[in-house]
Amino acid sequence: MTIFLAVLGALLLFAVGYVLRGVYYIRKAKRLEAEVARLDAETDANRAEAARAVVARGFVPGDRLDTDAWVPVPAERTAAETAVRAGDWEAGAAWIEAAGQDWDERWERVRALAELAAEDDAWLLRWQAARPADPVAAQVNADAAVLVAWNVRGSLRAKHTTQEQFRVFHQLLGKAQEAAHEAQRLADPADPLPYMIEQPMAMGLGYSHEQYERLWAEIMERAPKALGPHTGALQYWCAKWRGSHERAESFARAAAAKGEPGELLSMLPLYAYFEQEQHEDDIDPDVWLKEPHIVAAVDAALLDVAAAHPDDRRVLRVRHLLAWFLYWQDRYPEALEQFRLIDGWIGHAPWTYSSDPKDRYLNVRDYTVRQVHGTD
Repeated sequence: MTIFLAVLGALLLFAVGYVLRGVYYIRKAKRLEAEVARLDAETDANRAEAARAVVARGFVPGDRLDTDAWVPVPAERTAAETAVRAGDWEAGAAWIEAAGQDWDERWERVRALAELAAEDDAWLLRWQAARPADPVAAQVNADAAVLVAWNVRGSLRAKHTTQEQFRVFHQLLGKAQEAAHEAQRLADPADPLPYMIEQPMAMGLGYSHEQYERLWAEIMERAPKALGPHTGALQYWCAKWRGSHERAESFARAAAAKGEPGELLSMLPLYAYFEQEQHEDDIDPDVWLKEPHIVAAVDAALLDVAAAHPDDRRVLRVRHLLAWFLYWQDRYPEALEQFRLIDGWIGHAPWTYSSDPKDRYLNVRDYTVRQVHGTD
């Protein structure tokens, strides 16, 4: 009898363990399949017909979606990039200077030229030779060095990155850090950009929280309301880098609280919730994103974008996230309004967090259109 009970106990333990593992994998599968679970079980022909109906309502066809840009590219940017590619670094320098102290816009322009320099820096070397102490050239050089390092590492998670990739990545980031410190030395004391450029180094090189707080203080002294460095800091505080979901949410909520209407810092809690939703396997977005505090964060962001200046392109960054959250909250007419304003350019979260941004975008957008207008 004793042996029988022992065997029975062992079988029960095995069964419990098997069930628990089964629950885990079911929850994980539910998380991974949550996006497609909302789609109707349609044939390919029916889905193609539904897609044509969406396009007939004025939306952009899938093959014309731009997965690199999140807003239409301004003509002056295209002109500056064309000139720089032809070797006219002075045109690029003038384009950056024209941004003045609009730090978010200035950062976008430095990054645009850094991307060109990461591919071919002959024009940048001529710029530095002509103006050795030019702070803008130093910033472009430092940011290009960051991009080169990240290109070596790749965009995959750490477990899919080789030790050799990490070794070269850290070596190149160390050189980029030196370039950033040189840019800080040359910069106008009021310029936050050379400190903003150091933010991805903090993630890649593993700055301690104390180190990062010192870097953050330098940025906040110069640009307390700029959106770009706030989103960079949120990445540092995320669980996937150097923080936790709790720390990221706390940072985001505190930053949003200091923003005035129209300053768009209300984007940060949405970004924090989105990061958590994307990186925790047991979250069902169809349930969690309807939590009252997340609904309240969405409402705050809607008020913020309504108060923003009509010419503020950063509003579209918020609208991309709003479209995602409103969709999951079953607020389809409001989501559709966001899709009409962002449609065509999808190089931004949440779409870029998918291995197939177009597919993610079209699934969500087209489903939203059908919920509002039906299938006619």
